[in-house]
Amino acid sequence: MPRLDLTASSVDLTRTICDIPSVSGEETVLADAIFEAVSALGHLEVFRDGDTIVARTHLGRAQRVVIAGHIDTVPINANVPTRDVEEDGTAYLWGRGTVDMKAGVAVQLKLAAELAAPRVDLTWMWYDHEEVDADLNGLTRLARTRPDLFAGDFAILGEPSNGQVEGGCNGNLRALVRTQGVRSHSARAWIGENAIHKAAPVLTRLAEYRPREVEVEGLVYREGLNAVRISGGVAGNVIPDLCEVEVNYRFAPSRSGAEAEQHVRDVFAGFDVEITDLAVGARPGLDAPLAQEFVAAVGAEPRPKYGWTDVARFSAMGVPAVNYGPGDPHLAHHDQERVPLAQIEDVERGLRAWLTAP
Repeated sequence: MPRLDLTASSVDLTRTICDIPSVSGEETVLADAIFEAVSALGHLEVFRDGDTIVARTHLGRAQRVVIAGHIDTVPINANVPTRDVEEDGTAYLWGRGTVDMKAGVAVQLKLAAELAAPRVDLTWMWYDHEEVDADLNGLTRLARTRPDLFAGDFAILGEPSNGQVEGGCNGNLRALVRTQGVRSHSARAWIGENAIHKAAPVLTRLAEYRPREVEVEGLVYREGLNAVRISGGVAGNVIPDLCEVEVNYRFAPSRSGAEAEQHVRDVFAGFDVEITDLAVGARPGLDAPLAQEFVAAVGAEPRPKYGWTDVARFSAMGVPAVNYGPGDPHLAHHDQERVPLAQIEDVERGLRAWLTAP
């Protein structure tokens, strides 16, 4: 079993954990290494649930902060092992997971080992299955079996944010918009009804749709409604009787799940609409005193998070949460995924300064 040296630098620790493949569903080797490493730290109480590891301090502080990161990645595509590269004078670590989000996990592991007496009590979470269906997510399972572990006054997700603070996140909805027809031989098309042709108005509505920009607690979230998949057809000589357009709606955190669903149904009024996935967003949470102290300490200007992250999970449990981690989110899942070494160090420095401030 690979072993983690938590005395190594956060950059070297990033290299090590990125070189341990942990595609969603295959996190056990890395989870074993993390569990062994943090279990040796006498100042932490450690729990394990599947491939999710939680470690907590019990210092009797007046406030508790939860700091979490997922240990899985999307599939590898010839981008492991990692390597050092330079681009326009900037040093990067290249490879799968460097951005999303093992650099953030490395920083968390480094600080978990070294901060035995932080200014607040800390709960560290390293969890599995974030990159796949929400039902498989380690935090989903943990919220069901040990909801008490989520208790806190503030939470930080180490998701890539270019070393800046991204508050809250957009909600995410997926739906199937269906059209139906009647099968017939394509040589006698007038006998049937072409379901694919009937989908043309669906695509027209999407092409003409103008997404909103919505200000929520001082941050402006950009929405989006897009076709992401279309399927239909039976054979090369058959008029199709069914067509499905899958649409993805990213909506501002000021909208509830019910409001988002109603909006999609209104846009596609007259069509058969099935909602297949729905995750509400999270408000910025920057009005919490701890959040304001954190933003000031790391010297960041808060920005909105356009993608959905697990900050929404904490927000739903009454814990304000933000995203703060090294790496450009535009490079998450990219085959040229790479993180500036300086960002890893900056995020470690920022978190350390805030957590140890008098």
